[in-house]
Amino acid sequence: MIEKILSSHCGHTARANEIVVARVDYVMGQDGTAPLAINAFKDMDGKEVFDREKVAFVIDHSAPSPNEGVSALHKLMREFVKEKAFRLYDIGEGVCHQLIPESGEVGPGSLVIGADSHTCTYGALNAFSTGVGSTDLAGGLISGQMWFKVPETFKFVCNGTLPTGVFSKDLILYLIGDVTADGATYMAAEYVGEAIAALSQEARFTIANMAIEMGAKAGLMEADDKTYNWLNRFTKREFAPVVADQDAVYAKVREYDVSKLEPQVAKPHKVDNVAPVGEVAGKPIQQALLGTCTNGRLEDLRIAAGILANRKVHPEVRMIVAPASRRIFLDAMAEGIIQTLVESGAAIVTPGCGPCVGTHNGVPSDGETVISTANRNFKGRMGNSNAEIFLASPATVAASALTGKITDPREFI
Repeated sequence: MIEKILSSHCGHTARANEIVVARVDYVMGQDGTAPLAINAFKDMDGKEVFDREKVAFVIDHSAPSPNEGVSALHKLMREFVKEKAFRLYDIGEGVCHQLIPESGEVGPGSLVIGADSHTCTYGALNAFSTGVGSTDLAGGLISGQMWFKVPETFKFVCNGTLPTGVFSKDLILYLIGDVTADGATYMAAEYVGEAIAALSQEARFTIANMAIEMGAKAGLMEADDKTYNWLNRFTKREFAPVVADQDAVYAKVREYDVSKLEPQVAKPHKVDNVAPVGEVAGKPIQQALLGTCTNGRLEDLRIAAGILANRKVHPEVRMIVAPASRRIFLDAMAEGIIQTLVESGAAIVTPGCGPCVGTHNGVPSDGETVISTANRNFKGRMGNSNAEIFLASPATVAASALTGKITDPREFI
C-alpha cells in the first residue's frame, strides 16, 4: 500500500528504501509544533502556503490556554492563519487527529503530513499519513511537497474474533508488546485479517493511531464499506482505494489468532511493557482518563457509559473525560452519554489533548497512579515524572474508576 500511494504522488514507481519527493494532499500543525513551523517558514522566506484548502492548524494541546506563555503562541498561530487565509481549528473544536479526518479532506490514497507523531491515525482511512518535524512542516507549507525514504512494510494478519470485553485498544497494545517499541521502526504497518475487518471505523483509528508506538512510520488498512460510510458523513469527495498486490513483498509478516485475547494493560513507563489485565488487577488508582486521540470517540464514550451507568466512580478516584471533538461531544450529549458520565461522578473537560500531554486539565500528584486510554505512558507524560501511568481500553478504565483499582472490565460486561 505504501509503495502505491507514494508512487501516485511522486510520478514514478516507488520501491522500498528509495528516496522520493512526493506531493502532499494535506498539511497539519498543532499548537505544540506550529509556532516553530511558523518561525521556520519565515526563516525560509516563505510568502504563502501552497494551497489554502489543504492546510490547517489546530489549537488542541493546551486549549484553552493554561498560561500567558501559551497564550502568546496561540496568538502567533491565529495571526499567521489570518494573514495566510487558511483553516484554524481553535479551542474547543477538538483533537487534530479527530478533526482532520472529520474535515473530509483525507481519505483512501491520500498523502498527509502533520507535525505530530500520531498523524499516523489517518492510515485507518487507507491513507499514508505521518508525523514530521516543524522545519519539515514549514517546507511542506511552502512547497506542497515532502521527501520520504520509502518504508518497508510489516504485515500484521489478525485472524479470529475479539472476545466480549476485549477491544481494539487491547489488540494494538498486545501487538506492540509482541513486536516491541522499536520492532517496526520506519516501516509501514499493514493491518489486515478478519479481526480488522470486523472492527468499526472508530476502532480502526485506535489501532492506526498507535502504529508509531512500535516505531512505524505509518499504520495502514484497506478501505471498505465501513470506511466509506464513515467518510460520507463528512464529504462527498470520491477517493481511490489502495490495495496491496497479491504478490507484494513484505519485510516482515506476523499472524495472530485474537479469539482468546484478554484485556491488556501497558505498565509504566513504556508502551510495550504490556501484560494481561489479570497481572496488574488490584493496583490502586487515583485518576482515570477517558479520551485523547486514541480513545475519545463516540464509541469509546459509549462503551464507558455502558459500564458506569447507574454506578458511581470510586470516591478516591478522579475520572476525567475529554471528548475528541466538539461534534463527538454534541453527539454524546444527544445520546445521553454525557449525562450518564457526569451522574457517575466524571468531570468533562474541553475537547483536546491537555490531560494526555500534561499541560493542564488533570496533572497527577507525586506518587499517584493513573489509568488512561491515551497512547503513551512515558515518565512525566501527564505532567509529573513522579506519577505512574497505565494504558488500557475505555472499558478497563471505566471499570477501574468504579472500583478504585485496576479491574478486568469483563466483570461489568
